[in-house]
Amino acid sequence: MSFARVRALVVVGLLAIFALVFAVVALVKDTQSDAGAAKGCPAGWPLADVTLRESKDVKINVYNATATAGQAASVADDFRNRKFQVKKAANDPQKRSVDEVAVLRYGPKGVGSAHLLRAYFLNQAVYEYDAKREDDIVDVVIGNSFQQLATTTEVNQSLGDLGSPQAPENSCPAPVDK
Repeated sequence: MSFARVRALVVVGLLAIFALVFAVVALVKDTQSDAGAAKGCPAGWPLADVTLRESKDVKINVYNATATAGQAASVADDFRNRKFQVKKAANDPQKRSVDEVAVLRYGPKGVGSAHLLRAYFLNQAVYEYDAKREDDIVDVVIGNSFQQLATTTEVNQSLGDLGSPQAPENSCPAPVDK
């Protein structure tokens, strides 16, 4: 074996040892292992469930805020066909007109569900977060700009664009059960 080959093997060996030591030190001294676990959450702030749910685990109320009669029932049927748990389909109890595609009203337990639902409106739905709300049901209020729900492919692309669910302002992400 030539001297150049021995020298190359020694250099590669030393680099491998340094890489291994660096990786071990990084794992041992990791201070972010509890990141997002609500440890530093101020007192009184609600814990937001930022788990992205499957459609079969999402409970919704569908409300119509348009002049079109039966819009809530039609959209509710579309959501049922996509395996959502539709609890109610009616006119908007707040009796106001909505110009947007949709408004998603939810509380801390519905953050992940609202994130999924926003993808069905191609990121055009407006969030209305209520920190005092106790249930995990998301109210889907259909607005005047609504045309149709997104296809499965569009939903998947939209979820990729949206990224992970984030805890709303003045709330903390709830710890995830391991």
